[in-house]
Amino acid sequence: MSQTTFPVKKILVLLILLVVPGSVYYLLKAKGENRYRPLSIYGPKQPASTFHTKRGKQIRDTLYHEIREFKLLNQNGDSVSFPVDSAQITLVNFFFSRCPTFCSDMNREMARVAKINNGNRLLRFLSISVDPEYDRPDVLKAYSQNYRTENPKWDFLTGDRKLIYSLAKQDFLVDAIQDTTRELNFIHSPMIVLIDSKKRIRGYYDSTGGNEKMNLLVDEIRVLMTEELRNDKGR
Repeated sequence: MSQTTFPVKKILVLLILLVVPGSVYYLLKAKGENRYRPLSIYGPKQPASTFHTKRGKQIRDTLYHEIREFKLLNQNGDSVSFPVDSAQITLVNFFFSRCPTFCSDMNREMARVAKINNGNRLLRFLSISVDPEYDRPDVLKAYSQNYRTENPKWDFLTGDRKLIYSLAKQDFLVDAIQDTTRELNFIHSPMIVLIDSKKRIRGYYDSTGGNEKMNLLVDEIRVLMTEELRNDKGR
């Protein structure tokens, strides 16, 4: 019986030695590449007049949609510029302090992501009010105390209504509308928007989508950070 079992054991060992390295290579190579594939770039795009070379071929560059530079006031009455820093990734959402629906849940989700990334020097958080006449800096200061303790690099912004609504629609490509037929009815997006250091939109995440959407956001922040660091070795 021992003569029969020995070859079987030997064959199993050989199979393990042959199969396992190949499986590990596949997981590290193929799956690894999929996991860290660059995120999509959202918004309108058009061909540029410049080219780059890839594998000996000239490929036309692409001009991607970018968020314009702007300034708004934060909860302390200080002027905050976008981009805050040319080397940073930014998370942006639109809300208002008197919101009777999903705003508190949206900012709780932002707070959860902010807490996970507390101390991350590459990431900023901006929450922009769509009710700027009421949401003055002092109002936002009181409101932000419920959330901002999770991360000091989180600003709650207010300013000119026309600018804010224009930014929402034309730059961040989300809704921001006041329904004048009803009191306290501001129609705005529940999306949290991920912006890279080049001011391009890299992701939309539905704050009403539960843990699955927010976990995806946390993962894709890491993917984008990896991409940013690979593109700028000196940062």
